[in-house]
Amino acid sequence: MEKKTGKRRETERKADGRISVDMLKALLCAYIMTGILLLILTLLLYKAGLSEENINAGIILTYVISTFSGGFVIGKLIGVKKFLWGLLLGVLYFVLLILISLGIYHSLQSDVVNLVTTFLLCAGGGMLGGMIS
Repeated sequence: MEKKTGKRRETERKADGRISVDMLKALLCAYIMTGILLLILTLLLYKAGLSEENINAGIILTYVISTFSGGFVIGKLIGVKKFLWGLLLGVLYFVLLILISLGIYHSLQSDVVNLVTTFLLCAGGGMLGGMIS
């Protein structure tokens, strides 16, 4: 009987369809982090009376930290090609963000430049988290 290496065993495990479960876990982690960070930002707005520029910076930071944490989790769970899985997580995070926005407002509330910037921040944050994991 042939002994399997760690990478090979992990690849076979992931081929069983568990990748989608791992991706959902990582996305859930990213959105939980988003909720926590937005709650903190809301409390800072209420208590400190932050300016619009500070709120926008906080939202951008929330995107990056959330996708970074999700990319880190997916990188740890998958174990191979971590930066690609982190990138995919960032893209899926952005797509869900757009779908939620469309569901709530029935239109996009920002221009193309802001959408592209948000996409790059989400994709980059996820990829960085995957690389660090």
